[in-house]
Amino acid sequence: MSRGLVAAATGLLVAVSGCTSSDDGAAESSAPASSAPVEPEAAEIAWTDCDADLSQLVAGLPGSERDLAFECGRTEVPISYDEPQGATLPLFLVRARLAGQTDRIGSLVINPGGPGGSGADAALGQALTLPEDVLRRFDVVGFDPRGVGLSTPVECIPPDVKDRVVAAEPRPTTPEQVDAAFALQQELADGCAEEYGEALGTFNTVDTARDMDLLRQSLGDERLTYLGYSYGTTLGSTYAELFPDRVRALVLDAAVDPDDDPRAEAEQQATSLEASFDAYAANCVGLVAGCPLGPEPRRFTEDLLNQAAAAPIPSARPGENRQATPGIVMTAVLYSLYDAGRWPQLTQALSTARNGDAAGVFSLADAYWSRMADGTYTNTMDANLAINCADTDPGTEVPEEEVRTLATEWGQRFPLFGAGSAVGLHSCAAWEAERTPIPERDAEGAAPILVVGTAGDPVTPLPGAVDMAEDLASGVLLTYQGQGHTAYPRTDCVTGAVNAYLIDLVVPPDGQTCPA
Repeated sequence: MSRGLVAAATGLLVAVSGCTSSDDGAAESSAPASSAPVEPEAAEIAWTDCDADLSQLVAGLPGSERDLAFECGRTEVPISYDEPQGATLPLFLVRARLAGQTDRIGSLVINPGGPGGSGADAALGQALTLPEDVLRRFDVVGFDPRGVGLSTPVECIPPDVKDRVVAAEPRPTTPEQVDAAFALQQELADGCAEEYGEALGTFNTVDTARDMDLLRQSLGDERLTYLGYSYGTTLGSTYAELFPDRVRALVLDAAVDPDDDPRAEAEQQATSLEASFDAYAANCVGLVAGCPLGPEPRRFTEDLLNQAAAAPIPSARPGENRQATPGIVMTAVLYSLYDAGRWPQLTQALSTARNGDAAGVFSLADAYWSRMADGTYTNTMDANLAINCADTDPGTEVPEEEVRTLATEWGQRFPLFGAGSAVGLHSCAAWEAERTPIPERDAEGAAPILVVGTAGDPVTPLPGAVDMAEDLASGVLLTYQGQGHTAYPRTDCVTGAVNAYLIDLVVPPDGQTCPA
């Protein structure tokens, strides 16, 4: 479960990495100038045996034959690090252990991205998929960050509103369409402000990084070993900036660019998404049996979007009352570009939708936003918006009139993803909660940090990994010349390099490239 979240399809939420623009100084909480900062104390983790339930949950999945034992944990962290001895909030964890561990090193802490992805879920998935060489040396530990999953979840967007968000116009270019997108953004901000008020500012990445250091202490590790994907690279590099001397090994896979301002980041992402769609289309056309979408998959998709706009497409799935709008179709496309393994499913879904049955595109779109069969959602969307906006420096927000201009210009330059990426720049404009901008990050003094980028990543383009590795004083870049979002453990080359680093602290040569 290493995917992040992106809003290019709807134009309503910020991008996968969010508006993670840097600020001139670290956003560290501190005590008054007249007193020394007070270090919070790490609370114990209350572990319970949840092996039977979690083993049943993953039964039948690839990797479930492994001899794994699962535990669930709860601990407490300060709500505000300005008041480290004050009120606390609970965090939920899952720990997975492989039987027969030898020469145990410690815990490998996981963050799957988002923001909004559940680290507890990720621990389950990674325990099934990580190389056994790693599992023999580490416990896999995933925690739901503050505001996510089972850790005081942010819940301020009702299911019917989420349905409207996903179904909304994905390519808003006309003034009326942009107005509608802005109105929905305002509705989300108003609803969350009414539910939480200033407490929304609590759910930010800087404080989550501080939480992670308390977890490190509670787990009994002298230094942190960490694997972060997508937004998880922002969290990991923020940790390294705040606690450089406490880094053992950090793998930052599918790195979010720490340098781009929101405008440049959105433009680069739109560029990469278009290129990834072209790679998907070329693959389809190159099939020996021929492409079910015909010789021009892009035109097929454009025609399908127009068809859904003129008459939303029903689904033959039993009990399904929704009809697929262009927003549903585009979300299915977007989700499938994360992983080339989903390309055949996308082709089938688009072909079937063109023939009047949207069941396939609904299946993909619902998986992307974690919508359940009963119409409820996880809090992924709520947390994604809340954390991204809490992390955003208001001074970097793009003015409304410029967003309108970009929606038109990018809609022409990037026909599928440009307008949505542009309008997504406005997502946090109505957000009223306190902001804690992501600090600039060089992590001076940290042990070597391995940054992994993928040449064909549609969501966090490769230049972001290059910049991350260059910015970090001890950053080392490893590049996978393939397609998809995230690289470890996809190929032997990437897996071997990352395993050696995690286990033996053997750092690959800076700039090493792994073939597709």
